Amino acid sequence: MLISYLVPVVLVLMLIAASIRILPEYKRGVVFFLGRFQAVKGPGLIIVIPGIQQMTVVDLRVITMDVPEQDVISQDNVTVKVNAVLYFRVVDPEKAIIQVENFTIATSQLAQTTLRSVLGKHDLDEMLSERDKLNDDIQEIIDTQTEEWGIKVANVEIKHVDLDESMIRAIARQAEAERERRAKVIHAEGELQASRKLVEAANVMAENSAALQLRYLQTMSDMSNKNASTIVFPLPMDIMEAFRHLKASPAAQARAARDDQEGGDTT
Repeated sequence: MLISYLVPVVLVLMLIAASIRILPEYKRGVVFFLGRFQAVKGPGLIIVIPGIQQMTVVDLRVITMDVPEQDVISQDNVTVKVNAVLYFRVVDPEKAIIQVENFTIATSQLAQTTLRSVLGKHDLDEMLSERDKLNDDIQEIIDTQTEEWGIKVANVEIKHVDLDESMIRAIARQAEAERERRAKVIHAEGELQASRKLVEAANVMAENSAALQLRYLQTMSDMSNKNASTIVFPLPMDIMEAFRHLKASPAAQARAARDDQEGGDTT
């Protein structure tokens, strides 16, 4: 008699135990009643009748997904290997379960395709220097397409852009040539500025002949302070002109003397 009552009680207790579900704060349960969507429940205590109701649990926390390494051909025909990391979370559990079979795999495949498509439209220099802009473009494209799946893409970060050895050497040579070009330009600009200052200084000294002589004396004073065995003494250009007349040929000197004598006789 007691056994006849005990069996139903045990079955009821087992049914209740199987029906009780507890979901934490970061999870939600998508409940189906006889195959049809009923509601999104949670967090806390949830009753799900076995055989009549089914529940699929969805995690609402941010999911970190590593996008596998992709072979990308840039717009300037350079082959590179690029990998990235994707951060996303489920914002609508109903769409994430009903609209797509497996939202994690679907998001991963979409991220790989978008990564190859976006980077293939840019040059190698843009991949290396404008990474933030590329991250924003990839995030916007993925987020637009996953919106109907109830998924929000929080961020996309390109981690590595790997090049082969030949391309690395070519980039190194290009960087070296660029540094040499900048050095030559800076040197030329320095020469131009120095020449302008020298012209200004010459104009100032031309206003007063004593300024040039003072500059000569200052140069001599600077040279005397150094332990140098050779001293270069600058001579005024007027003295050089006098020496130039002394070097004239004897015929020219005789002709000049004859001209002076004839001029005196005429007088």
